[in-house]
Amino acid sequence: MALPAIAPYALPTPAELPVNRVDWAVDPARAVLLVHDLQNHFLGAYPAGEQPLTGMLDNTARAVERCRRAGVPVVYSTQKGGQTPEERGLQLDFWGPGAADTPEALAVPAVVAPEDGDLVLTKWKYSAFVRTRLADVLAESGRDQLVITGVYAHIGVLMSACDAWMRDIQAFVVADAVADFSREDHDMALRYAAGRCARVLTTDALLKEI
Repeated sequence: MALPAIAPYALPTPAELPVNRVDWAVDPARAVLLVHDLQNHFLGAYPAGEQPLTGMLDNTARAVERCRRAGVPVVYSTQKGGQTPEERGLQLDFWGPGAADTPEALAVPAVVAPEDGDLVLTKWKYSAFVRTRLADVLAESGRDQLVITGVYAHIGVLMSACDAWMRDIQAFVVADAVADFSREDHDMALRYAAGRCARVLTTDALLKEI
């Protein structure tokens, strides 16, 4: 099954965010920023030049720039192209063969591309923790907060937030720096995160706390 064609939709505003069960604050000395799955393979499902793609990329770029300046590590989770059926596992049944092994499919848009000093991890499953060094990176740097941006909100973003919670890592989902298959899916992911495993906040709120 290929990725769906995604219709344009507006990103949530601060007034539309769900109520958080926790009041955690982002601490630059404790946080790591995760940029999840922002490769052309995933982003090609969105209409170019329209919301939510444009806003999500702009807000992620703002978060990345502020985190770099504040000394917050920036980690990218990216999929390997041309995976074998064995590497793909059950994702093959749900989503097909995945990203093509081409520079175009695997590239991260320039506005949010990794820079020297950022860490790029190869991601294998929905959660960015599975079969990666993400947990080790947090532990080795003495950090216990994960701020999450990227796609898709109800799949990899939400699963990474849940996985962080199960590891006693405080997760933060940046509501207008993630995007999804639809506004319905986007809102569902934010509601679940806010009620079960993370604090949901806007990019503006994140920048004030860093």
